[in-house]
This record gives sequence, structure tokens and C-alpha cells, in this order.
Amino acid sequence: MDVVQPEGVRYVAKNMRVDLRLIAEMIAPGSRVLDIGSGDGSLIDHLYRTKGCDARGIEIDMAEVTRAVVHGLPVMHGDADHDLAQYPDGAFDYVVLSRTLQAVERPREVLRQMLRIGRSALVSFPNFGHWLLRWQLLWTGRMPMTSVWAKAWHETPNIHPCTIRDFFALCEEEGYTVEKWLAIDEAGQKAPWTRAVGMANMFGEQALFQLKRI
Repeated sequence: MDVVQPEGVRYVAKNMRVDLRLIAEMIAPGSRVLDIGSGDGSLIDHLYRTKGCDARGIEIDMAEVTRAVVHGLPVMHGDADHDLAQYPDGAFDYVVLSRTLQAVERPREVLRQMLRIGRSALVSFPNFGHWLLRWQLLWTGRMPMTSVWAKAWHETPNIHPCTIRDFFALCEEEGYTVEKWLAIDEAGQKAPWTRAVGMANMFGEQALFQLKRI
């Protein structure tokens, strides 16, 4: 049965970014969720309306915070690099970081904080190891651009691009358990190589990981 959206609410699941739809599928109903880099709050709204979650967010872009608050969503102005330390241990069931890891100053510390304040961390990021990025860099000698990496090098907020292999290596160094992971393209097609990291690293445009502490 279709979910009826109240008048004036513009957040509809089918219009959500693909990684956010997949993240929503991984979150249990009624969970406590913190969405870091929540943007206009579309994931928060979806989780509240369809799963009854106690979901809230922090966002560094004040314009996005204002947009979310106007729609009645609990989004605060905040910075993942500095403000996560204010939350108590185990405050959330899930802490979400969607397409933001590559833009934070201290990705290792942000992940540590996520797994301190949450039982589970859900992380999505563009995969800099994708074949099209490799080909563009090799062929043109310039920083590549795709539908996922959509801004020129001098305009992008991304300061720590990584590959799927890089992220696996970081999880091993930090002692995190990878409970689930998948590689997808921008259209939402899931790559079938969940046991072949090298293939996923070559053909996955973006990745989604669910992490826990050992």
C-alpha cells in the first residue's frame, strides 16, 4: 500500500538519493538514529514517517538546516569533525554518514566517534577507485568528474577521497567489524561482487558499509 504524504511534504522515498534509500532499508523500525550531514532532512523525514524512528540530524550548511527546520525536522547546525564529542556513549542505535566521509577533516576520528555514540554505523561514500575515474585521470591527466564526483577540483568539498579497498584497510586498522557492505552505481544497481573486493573497487561507483566495533 502506498504511503500517503501529507499536504506540503515534499519528501518521497522514490525521489531520495539511492544510497539514502538503501540506508533506510538497513535501519530497524523504532530505532534511534543520528544522521550526520543530513542535508535537508529527507532521510530523517522518511525514517520518521515510514518506520517510526526517533531520527535527528546535524548539518554544516545553514541553508540546508533552515530548509529542514521549516519542514519541522529536528536538524541542528553542527560540524562532524568537532561536535560528535558532545554526544554521550551509546546514545543511538544507528549513526549515519552518507557521502560525507570524504569531506570531513578527520575521517578516522569521525568514524571512532560514530561507533562510540552508536551501536552501528552506516557509511556511504563515492568510490575513487571506479574504472571511469582511473581512465579519465590516465587519459586526460586531469582530476576526473562523473555524476557522483560532480564538481571541479577547485570547487569540491571533498578533501579525503578514498576507494573501497582503502576503506576496508581502515576498518581493519581500527578493528571495526564490517557487518554488511555493497557497491552500487548511481542508478541504484547493486554490484554482484560482495565477495570480490577488487571487482567492486573497479566497477562500483559508490559503496555502503554497516560497521560495528569488535
